[in-house]
Amino acid sequence: MAKILIVEDENKIARFVELELKYEGYEVEIAGDGRQGFEKAMHEDIDLVILDIMLPGLSGIEVCRRVRQEGKQVPIIMLTAKDDVTDKVAGLDMGADDYMTKPFAIEELLARIRVALNRHSNVGTKTEILQYGKLVINLSSHTVTYDKEEITLTKKEFQLLEYLLKNKNIAMTREQLLNNVWDYEYLGDTNVVDVYVRYLRQKIDDKYGIHLISTVRGVGYIIKDEK
Repeated sequence: MAKILIVEDENKIARFVELELKYEGYEVEIAGDGRQGFEKAMHEDIDLVILDIMLPGLSGIEVCRRVRQEGKQVPIIMLTAKDDVTDKVAGLDMGADDYMTKPFAIEELLARIRVALNRHSNVGTKTEILQYGKLVINLSSHTVTYDKEEITLTKKEFQLLEYLLKNKNIAMTREQLLNNVWDYEYLGDTNVVDVYVRYLRQKIDDKYGIHLISTVRGVGYIIKDEK
């Protein structure tokens, strides 16, 4: 089974999650602060990180940023006591795979762990190219270019663009986008989709003078066939 790192400074929570994970057959490592968590994530054979945002030493956001900056693609699930869309966007923008707000049901955490591990195990199996005019999305190399100029996208921006393109000409609701791009039943805070659509428009539509993502009033968003 996979080896999971819990980075959590609340001992009761860390111990509870550790016992549940071990019961499910996972190996478990625990770090009580951000610096120790970063070191373990980088230098030990870890398959997934459960990372609290509010940590001594280094915040969870900073730990996630540094792990991704070093190029390590281990799945990261963020935990926080705050139910704030700003924290969610910040964590996901730094490269986190998922996000949970305390208190949480352990069954839900276990389900999200399975999703994250399954996705990670399938990385590199896709070789598909998606194209929209001069916009090219390479799912294998995880790159996006427009007229051969590379566009830098965060992980969630890439996944949102990929999903919209794969469902071209279909109006997708915010709830559908949350459930499919974020991989779980994401209750509330659907405006996080609006935030990421705005990011994509700034990086693609505004920069290259095209109209890629259309708003469907009262529904959500759509990418239509080129005219």
